[in-house]
Amino acid sequence: MRVAMFGYQTWGHRTLKALLDAGHDVRLVVTHPPSDHAYERIWSDSVADLAESNGIRTLLRTRPDDAELLAELKAADLDLIVANNWRTWLPPEIFDLPRHGTLNVHDSLLPAYAGFSPIIWALINGEPEVGVTAHMMNGELDAGDIVAQRAVAVGPRDTATDLFHRTVDLIEPLVTEALGLIGSGTMVPIPQDRSKASFFHKRAPRDSRIDWTWSAEELDRLVRAQSDPYPNAFTYHRGEQLRIVRASISDGHYGGTPGRIFIREGEGVVIVAGPEARRGKSPGLRIERVRTADDRELPATEYFTTMGGYLTDRP
Repeated sequence: MRVAMFGYQTWGHRTLKALLDAGHDVRLVVTHPPSDHAYERIWSDSVADLAESNGIRTLLRTRPDDAELLAELKAADLDLIVANNWRTWLPPEIFDLPRHGTLNVHDSLLPAYAGFSPIIWALINGEPEVGVTAHMMNGELDAGDIVAQRAVAVGPRDTATDLFHRTVDLIEPLVTEALGLIGSGTMVPIPQDRSKASFFHKRAPRDSRIDWTWSAEELDRLVRAQSDPYPNAFTYHRGEQLRIVRASISDGHYGGTPGRIFIREGEGVVIVAGPEARRGKSPGLRIERVRTADDRELPATEYFTTMGGYLTDRP
């Protein structure tokens, strides 16, 4: 099929590779310029480099709203547009332009977790599985009919980094499957159940700030969701930011005020946590490795030389 591709970072790179490996005629690639945003400096395989190394016309755009781009898309006589990790809205004059419309690839099990950072939000919320969905684009973000979908289980100690690698490996077979169905005319689109839809915003630094009234189970997932190379979950100690690199749920139950630096346990230091912490019936968060404001990483047992005092959500 004659295809144009809109995409960015590793997700877009894998999508373009799938199109090329399957032998599709990629007429045009549109990608974003490099960004300094914390979440866009990671998983940043270059779509532009892959396209240009294959002799494909490549345009850098922040938004797809100029006459030159629309003219090139019309001249390409497209069967399909494929999008993955395109960061701004595609208007109807673009997504309805090709014969078969536009296929979007989104890294969640739609209709849940539409929008941004779906793997991180899903891990924070304790979802049992994550995945990737190929769906037809319509006028509502991530809401079009599903063409194909693949899932992977979330393990008890998985980090967002683990889940990124497992889900990004689903992109190439999923794109190949979806384009095969569309090209052969055998696609059976599945409407999304909008009663099960959820939509999440782009993550900002404050979304990684620890609230010690969350349960230890929730905080453990937050730390794993903010694993390297993502910006780590953080708290404040004695007025300085302290990033939590690794943590787990304590073996014992510890009572008191959330945020209290309480006791050494095993290879870590337990912080009192949870909305019912005062009752002493819940575990705390056992911090195992930290990263200081001057970017030193060290074991929590070396950082916390004495017990007592508090970790807080503000300096």
